[in-house]
Amino acid sequence: MSFNALIPGLHGLRRRVVYVTVYEIIAIAVATWGLASVTGQGAVHSAVISAASSAIAVAWNLVFNTLFERWEARQSVRGRSVARRVAHAVGFEGGLVLFLVPLFAWWFDVSLWQALLMDLGLLLFFLVYTFVFNWCFDRVFGLPASAA
Repeated sequence: MSFNALIPGLHGLRRRVVYVTVYEIIAIAVATWGLASVTGQGAVHSAVISAASSAIAVAWNLVFNTLFERWEARQSVRGRSVARRVAHAVGFEGGLVLFLVPLFAWWFDVSLWQALLMDLGLLLFFLVYTFVFNWCFDRVFGLPASAA
């Protein structure tokens, strides 16, 4: 049984708000801890960049998922296969790195190359996290209308 039975109407914007809220709460906590550990900066310094990264990720998430679901709705094969989930995770994280690397370079006062290397650990974590989170979210709340 999915939570859709308990939370009727979890589609469209409501579904996206729940998705983004839960995803980003977990992401901010993990990113703060990871950045503080890797950079040697304090938790407050890392929390600021984690919150800024989260705001960027939220905006990108809304744009990317809207575009992805429009594309997905036009596909003849329904459902979310492993390949489609991998494409979703790679597409989302690939776009996000374009926004975050310059931010990290500025915040930590390092070159873009160094910022990319710093972001690599987070990128690898978030590739797996995005894939697993989406899978779990769909199992708990059911597939969106575009994939059902």
